[in-house]
Amino acid sequence: MFITPAYAQAAGAAQASPMGGILGLAPLVLIFVAFYFLMIRPQQKRMKELQGSINAVKKGDQVVTGGGLIGKVTKVDENEVELELGPNVKVRAIKATLTSVKPAGGAKPAND
Repeated sequence: MFITPAYAQAAGAAQASPMGGILGLAPLVLIFVAFYFLMIRPQQKRMKELQGSINAVKKGDQVVTGGGLIGKVTKVDENEVELELGPNVKVRAIKATLTSVKPAGGAKPAND
């Protein structure tokens, strides 16, 4: 009435195919492709845009540093910028620590 364990194991081995291994990897490949298009690619695009804006920073731009300081650029060197945080308060910051650059002239006014 019951099938012996040896007979059940032999029946399972006969059904195994080489395609089973490839089909087992398919969900992992699909997950990686989804992560690439939903997370990795947009992040790389944002980083490329930020790097371009940091390289194009000029005098008069308003920037935010990684430490949260907001200042106006008064001098630009190859690797450093000088920021004016307030009246007669100037600091130097490394360009790589800038997290946001707003061009001089501010944003466009709202169309009310």
